[in-house]
Amino acid sequence: MSTKPRPKHLDLTKIRLPLPGFISILHRISGFGMFLMIGVMLGVFALSLESPQGYERAAAILTSWLGKLVMLGLIWAFFHHFIAGIRFLLLDLHVGAELAAARKSSALVLILSISLTAVMGAFLW
Repeated sequence: MSTKPRPKHLDLTKIRLPLPGFISILHRISGFGMFLMIGVMLGVFALSLESPQGYERAAAILTSWLGKLVMLGLIWAFFHHFIAGIRFLLLDLHVGAELAAARKSSALVLILSISLTAVMGAFLW
């Protein structure tokens, strides 16, 4: 039995992850992104509490196109992290751990997180 030699230098652009692996990486990215944004959001919140002028500045920040885009990203991160977290808890309980079920639940996480983000984004704009 002959096996291929392992590559010595991985070309990360040629590695194709299956959907469950991609969802797992997005779960980590969304959690890290929310963690990084805690300070920014607390800063905007503190600005809004300083004075009426601070409140107006915070409102201007959050209603700008960049502020709305950041909020939309945070909304997606929350929904994705929450739904993927439930999926991972179920996988820990061996619910849906078979390959076909894991692929379907991964697709469901992606569909639900994007759909819920679109609904909330419609309210945001």
